[in-house]
Amino acid sequence: MSWITKTLTSSIGRKIIMAVTGLFLCTFLVVHLIGNLQLFKHDQGAAFNTYSHFMGTNPIIRTIEWGLVLGFGFHIFEALVLTRRNKTARGAQGYVSNHSEQNSEWTSRNMGILGSIILIFLLVHLYNFFWRARFAGDLPKMGGADPLTSDYDNLYMAVVSSFHIWWYVLLYVAAQISLGYHLWHGFRSGFQTLGLNHRKYTPLIKYVGYVFAVVVSAGFASMPLYFFLFTNAQGEMAANAPAILQTVASAF
Repeated sequence: MSWITKTLTSSIGRKIIMAVTGLFLCTFLVVHLIGNLQLFKHDQGAAFNTYSHFMGTNPIIRTIEWGLVLGFGFHIFEALVLTRRNKTARGAQGYVSNHSEQNSEWTSRNMGILGSIILIFLLVHLYNFFWRARFAGDLPKMGGADPLTSDYDNLYMAVVSSFHIWWYVLLYVAAQISLGYHLWHGFRSGFQTLGLNHRKYTPLIKYVGYVFAVVVSAGFASMPLYFFLFTNAQGEMAANAPAILQTVASAF
């Protein structure tokens, strides 16, 4: 076994892989969030469907998707291996009393639970949108007079329909809360694992990580809540929507 293989399969090496893939996936979350903000445009989903079609047909984006698949795969696999190793190590030590709550943060002790919730959501989410759009072919088309967009998948209505299912909204929001905690811990841990740990810069990294976690998770969670609470089955603003939301929607 070469030194590279030994390094990458060691606990430190696996933590480095976790850090690199995690920080890479953070960039994906930002891009995904920005794209999904098209859902809030008051245009019956035209902008979001155009964006989705571009992301699904552009050859460069399709190539990058393989990098995302590998990133998710490595991140999840290494997390499972590290979690199992940590449990085995704690069991072998046989502590009489282990006050873990005094030695680590809640997010650190429960990263496995948080990650599991995110994984369950990810599988449901990918099936509901990615699989149906790319392979099942059961999504309705946009239609309309414009020949350039009439044959696009109406992914917007699939989103609206899903966001009016209470259990899916509940799962979505729970996953985003879990994601927020996961990012909060993982962001700073990733930089620390890569050796970017300094008394001058670490507080700033922690602050940026906190803001990043809150903005990303709140941004994603706002989408199902908005459609479930304030729109009808066609995605149009309901009469009970707050005045400020109606004002913002009219600006688009």
